[in-house]
Amino acid sequence: MHLVALLLQSQPDPEAVKRIVAVAVAIVPLIILVILAIVIVPFWFICKKAGFSPWLSFLNIIPAGGLILMYVLAFAEWKVVPAPQVYWPPQPPYPPQPPFPPQA
Repeated sequence: MHLVALLLQSQPDPEAVKRIVAVAVAIVPLIILVILAIVIVPFWFICKKAGFSPWLSFLNIIPAGGLILMYVLAFAEWKVVPAPQVYWPPQPPYPPQPPFPPQA
């Protein structure tokens, strides 16, 4: 609310502006680091599971790097072996059929 009042004044107080700028300079880099961590950590695990170098996840730091990395992951041949499929024995039909009477 104070920021809105400060911006609506014709001549803002220079000391108040300095405090706001100091707080912004301290907080904005922390916010950027948190956002980068939120983006880089999942890409790190995706690259590792796909068989690529996990360091490729740092492409997200440069502009359009995340888009490039997504295209690389989407269209490249992944170097992983698919998990073996588990085969279950076939289930009897439902409802169970009564046994047929013996034929004479």
